[in-house]
Amino acid sequence: MRLHDDAVRLVESFGGPVVFRQLLGSVPDAARPELTPDHLTASALVVDAATRRVLLCDHPRVGAWVQLGGHVEAGDASLAGAALREATEESGIAGLVVHPEPIGFDVHPVRCRYGASRHFDVRFAVLAPAGAVAVCSSESRALGWFAPDALPTPLGDAVECLVAPALARYT
Repeated sequence: MRLHDDAVRLVESFGGPVVFRQLLGSVPDAARPELTPDHLTASALVVDAATRRVLLCDHPRVGAWVQLGGHVEAGDASLAGAALREATEESGIAGLVVHPEPIGFDVHPVRCRYGASRHFDVRFAVLAPAGAVAVCSSESRALGWFAPDALPTPLGDAVECLVAPALARYT
């Protein structure tokens, strides 16, 4: 229930959309994808230490370049913690630091390992340490650092609008 309370706090404190409030009000275990087709996820837009570039992954299931992230797991105490865990796992970068305030909320239909569903994604900015080198995991076709004016294509929906808020968290 602690994760649910964290999600409610984030949505209320940072202007999450009404559909998030509806999900959290009607599904007490909204972070458990095995229980409900509509579920919470957490993602992270990783910013380099110089705050000039962001790290994106070429996601095989999405077929586009997107921020890192995914399903919340049983051991996650918060959505920011889940975003940090996902970013660390998917980038191979140790020493990442997550900003506790979300940079965005998004609902999108997907076909994930739990079947057809909607991901209620809470998005965070994450700062990489100086000299960080990303290592591609099995969840991506490729990883790359990109300047805001040189984002790759195809770019996932709603990714471009995350770049400025993520960079602003650390400048």
